[in-house]
Amino acid sequence: MAGAGAGWDPAQYHRFRSERAAPFSDLLALVQPVPGGRAADLGCGTGELTVRLHHHLRARSTVGFDRSPEMLAEARTHPVDGVRFEEGDIAAFGGTGLWDVVLANASLHWVPEHEAVLARWAGALRPGGQLAVQVPANLDHPAHRIAASVAEEFAGEFGGPPPPDPVLNVLAPERYAELLDELGFVDQHVRLQVYGHHLASTAEVVEWLKGSSLTRFRARLDDPAYDALLARYHARVLAELGERQPYFYAFKRILVWGRSGR
Repeated sequence: MAGAGAGWDPAQYHRFRSERAAPFSDLLALVQPVPGGRAADLGCGTGELTVRLHHHLRARSTVGFDRSPEMLAEARTHPVDGVRFEEGDIAAFGGTGLWDVVLANASLHWVPEHEAVLARWAGALRPGGQLAVQVPANLDHPAHRIAASVAEEFAGEFGGPPPPDPVLNVLAPERYAELLDELGFVDQHVRLQVYGHHLASTAEVVEWLKGSSLTRFRARLDDPAYDALLARYHARVLAELGERQPYFYAFKRILVWGRSGR
């Protein structure tokens, strides 16, 4: 959820709390309980969904990992027995046979080289362990294309090429299915799903991305430069998508679940 580190604002992210939770609920439905087991939530954000994971699994221990101090500070305000939160780089997460469940909800896309990352995560599972991942797959939505275009116009403020859209890291759904098979998962479920969100207006798309994808700009720019970029982005989004009330935001996501045979 918050794999990028700096630039995250829990309040902004939670403006669309229920909409962001919907794919997590679908992912969680794929994961079978492991009473007394050990689970890792990679990119845990503010921790509410980590707690849901812990209770669903009936786990003995669940650890949420994130790189954002802001998100972790919020997560730690909701203490639950058996749940703890640690700062960590989800791309480097690994180990050998330590975990019954490894889950990453809306966080894997923030890191590159998914083949290598998923191999490390698979190696961290005990025999029969479960891997569950959800990533956005909406790179072709105009809001993302416009963000990349506007960022190029501010290349001087970034001191070089602007940070790329993290959704560029996402693979095709069928490639995730192939990877699970290659990594020894004996059962799997992979699907592309469209989530339809009724937002109050087109401008809410900008607010949505401010809480997620645009944090890559927030982390690199000073306040005046970021505000200028945001104003230009807002104008371009409304010009291309129209000023609609409400606005139907069709959001594609990939859900991945597998059970290891190793």
